[in-house]
Amino acid sequence: MSRAATQVLGHQTRPLDSGKEWAKQGAIVIAASLFVALCARVTVPLPFTPVPLTLQNFGVLAVGLLLGSRRGFAALALYLVEGACGMRVFSPALLGGGIAQILGPTGGYLMAYPLVAFVAGYIYEHRSEKRSRPFAWAALSSVAAEIVLFAGGLSWLAVLTHSVTLALKYGLYWFVFAEVIKVLMAAAVAARWHQRPSSQP
Repeated sequence: MSRAATQVLGHQTRPLDSGKEWAKQGAIVIAASLFVALCARVTVPLPFTPVPLTLQNFGVLAVGLLLGSRRGFAALALYLVEGACGMRVFSPALLGGGIAQILGPTGGYLMAYPLVAFVAGYIYEHRSEKRSRPFAWAALSSVAAEIVLFAGGLSWLAVLTHSVTLALKYGLYWFVFAEVIKVLMAAAVAARWHQRPSSQP
């Protein structure tokens, strides 16, 4: 085959390869948003707070750690769009989902999700490969992301209740132990995944 023909074929296959890669990445982002939606179905309502105990935060952390900052952000942004459009992807709530749920008591947590996934992914993907332990860095990344999560969630609750004290009561105290478990779970999953022989940095 001549050099000219090889160059022509190369130019023809590059758009196809690029299109396949975009489709692959898009499918990954969509699948990640649906994974968070599945985690959101695992919910335990608590009688003393409008914020339920849910596995949703674990899903957000796991997506950020596994997909990285950009794809994690995209997946959770898509998740919010899905919920805002009326898809039943949020945790079951008295408000019935959609925009009403985003503006409700749990709205601060929901609106923070894209940034939470970004922070978890960004810190974890910038770890030192030579010196760091994957689990320790995954846990550290998750803790930093949790700070962002609760900053958003508690700020919104404070706006709705007009009280920082009530925001802390409803949105923090009852969830600390459960969030520690979720951080450890997400860190364990991420460390195991990235230690695979075929995993990419």
